[in-house]
Amino acid sequence: MANPKIAKHYARLISLWPKDALRPTVSFQSTLQYRASQFSPAPTTATSSSPNASSNPSPSPSPAPASLSKPDPKAELLNINALYSLLENRYSKRYPISPRLLRPTSNPTYYDDLIAELEAAPTRSWFARKMEGWKRMIRFS
Repeated sequence: MANPKIAKHYARLISLWPKDALRPTVSFQSTLQYRASQFSPAPTTATSSSPNASSNPSPSPSPAPASLSKPDPKAELLNINALYSLLENRYSKRYPISPRLLRPTSNPTYYDDLIAELEAAPTRSWFARKMEGWKRMIRFS
């Protein structure tokens, strides 16, 4: 089922979706590419245009199993809308988090430290990762 509108939405989502720096081997873009391929126009095959194809009618194709059937375009547009809403941060804008929640009394710098750790993790060497692991296991305070 070719639906170029849905395929274009998926192509745009693939270009806008951020890369995962912590797990570069896992790509959400490849999942989106697979979904787009289900709606992109299928290339025509040479066998269907051969002269023998019209003289020898083939038996009617059997219905596809439920797990292999094509997705519903209306449901797919809802999925695309959900992905766009995540990219645009609609939920964090609609439901803002209070600053008190991000600065707990017991450890006010927890989330700032967590963000700094996540940003530094992909650039660390093997030795630096081992040292961080040892620091977590042995606490001197």
